[in-house]
Amino acid sequence: MKNFSDLTEQELLALAVSLEEEDNRTYGDFAEALRESYPGTAKVFIGMADEENRHRHRLLNLYRQKFGEHIPLIRRQDVKGFVERKSVWLLRPLGLDKVRAQAELMEAESKRFYVRAARRSSDASIRQLLGDLAAEEKRHEDKAAELESNFVTAEVDKEERQSERRLFLLQIVQPGLAGLMDGSVSTLAPLFAAALATRDSWQTLLVGLAAALGAGISMGFAEALSDNGSLTGRGSPILRGVVCGLMTALGGLGHALPYLIADFWMATTIAACVVVVELAVIALIRNRWMDTPILSATLQVVVGGLLVFGTGVIIGSS
Repeated sequence: MKNFSDLTEQELLALAVSLEEEDNRTYGDFAEALRESYPGTAKVFIGMADEENRHRHRLLNLYRQKFGEHIPLIRRQDVKGFVERKSVWLLRPLGLDKVRAQAELMEAESKRFYVRAARRSSDASIRQLLGDLAAEEKRHEDKAAELESNFVTAEVDKEERQSERRLFLLQIVQPGLAGLMDGSVSTLAPLFAAALATRDSWQTLLVGLAAALGAGISMGFAEALSDNGSLTGRGSPILRGVVCGLMTALGGLGHALPYLIADFWMATTIAACVVVVELAVIALIRNRWMDTPILSATLQVVVGGLLVFGTGVIIGSS
């Protein structure tokens, strides 16, 4: 992957063409998916798709003038700073709440891209076009917001996620949940393997501390290096790395600290109870913030936890 700040003007325009093509296809998919149940909303997205197509033509014309006919294939996944998007067919069934949230995020990301790209361009014509497109994407944000007042029912309105909640989800909840899941689940095997192999609280505690802190450092670096947040609004990579690392360490320490108790079996019983609480908390967070049905979230977390726990028990007992 390449940093956004390292892109040349040619690469910026090529990326812009690719983004407009993707947005055009996405809005067209939204319109088709909503056409039967929400024909008014579908018409809005058809208009937005046409607008993105006009943006693409303007970008293509300028690219040909500056750099010729060949356009290198540069995609969002090739550049650090973009949120990975699921294809529309993976998001079905689509409702107005999902579509509205996705459209708002798309337009906000596009606007940030054009604003930052315009600032980096030294060519007057390229800078002007990118600046104009940034202003037009802002108008698209306003049009997406109009969906709420024109086409959204009261029931959907109650369930709407405000933009602040989505940003909090991107900046804090997602990295924190990833860390908590990794810390709570991945450290089960080494901890309980050491517990059953040694039957010693102190030795088990040392293994648990090493596993939790090591996983915290590893996950923190992985999150910080995965996305610099320059275009996605996900915030500072350092902040996300710290959140992810701390939650990973917390998840591992939760069932390691009971081994401060000298009585091995009492410590093990408490640690097992802590694991149950940790898995329940993860399931509730997934249900609350990730829109995962509570039964599905519970089964996913419990099955994963049992598999890792069972691995530790088998290894520790052998």
